[in-house]
Amino acid sequence: MEFFTDIPSCLSKLEFNFTPGWQTVGASVLLAAGSWFILSRVWTFTRVLLSLFILPGKSLRSFGPKGSWAVITGASDGLGKEFALQIARAGYNVVLVSRTASKLTALTDEITSQYPSVQTRMLAMDYARNEDHDFEKLKALVDELDVAILVNNVGKSHSIPTPFAQTPADEMADIITINCMGTLRTTQIIVPGMIQRKRGLILTMGSFGGLTPTPLLATYSGSKAFLQQWSSSLGSELQRYGITVELVQAYLITSAMSKVRKTSALIPNPRSFVQATLSKIGSNGGSPTYAYSSSPYWSHGLMAYFITCVVGPMSQFFIGQNGSMHEPSGSVRCVRPSARTQRRAPKPD
Repeated sequence: MEFFTDIPSCLSKLEFNFTPGWQTVGASVLLAAGSWFILSRVWTFTRVLLSLFILPGKSLRSFGPKGSWAVITGASDGLGKEFALQIARAGYNVVLVSRTASKLTALTDEITSQYPSVQTRMLAMDYARNEDHDFEKLKALVDELDVAILVNNVGKSHSIPTPFAQTPADEMADIITINCMGTLRTTQIIVPGMIQRKRGLILTMGSFGGLTPTPLLATYSGSKAFLQQWSSSLGSELQRYGITVELVQAYLITSAMSKVRKTSALIPNPRSFVQATLSKIGSNGGSPTYAYSSSPYWSHGLMAYFITCVVGPMSQFFIGQNGSMHEPSGSVRCVRPSARTQRRAPKPD
């Protein structure tokens, strides 16, 4: 025990003398480290600005020859409908997949009237059912087609922000089945043909809910985080075959799912968002630290950069702030149990 009690007195007698040379070296190391840190941050932000505002993405026509096809899921409304229209405008034939046959027919007529040379095919299927025969129909529909583009747009969120413990079981099941299993099974049908042809583009709609944990939307947030990891892994697997895989990170967009109707600098309409997405393919936008991902819309890109490179998407403070944005007012909190049964989220189209 004497040995341990003598340690403080021994340490107090030690003298640490650094020569001026060592002081200079230490200062130089600190200066170099600080300069590297600052320059790397400046360079990263410069890349973000160039990506969002100046540099173009890959041409949409580079992913397939004239006469090739694009498959769009959740195609009858919102983002899916806009993807279908803009991809058809680029000269691709389109396969439209969604739940409501009447909406698909209306969109088919709209595309045919605007772009008479574009061929269309449609399949009405409910992704929430996860039926084998629906995916068999999809496979039969696309097997003989040169599918150059896949847009995984189908998705579902919560009807209203809800604590996880109060989330209805059927709502949880639908979110996981549609967002995750539906996307995976559709992609697995399309990918073999792309590998064989050694080209293709796979766009999967992500969300800021997957970028950073989102209290009161926990199941939806988790499903989008799953897609983030899956899509990045898939991108690495398929890169060797010349296939571009991109998870598209988005904040709010005016749509039935977001329940937001008014546009602003932070909330674009589907047309503006899809234009940005298709013009920035292969560019990270505001997500320079996420491989095979992009935040292509300018304001969303700046927000993504701030979250990932400045604040930190997993910081407890930011998660708390994110959750507070979805806290209901007192009046809504009081009627939440009955509201949940009356204000169901629209089924995915």
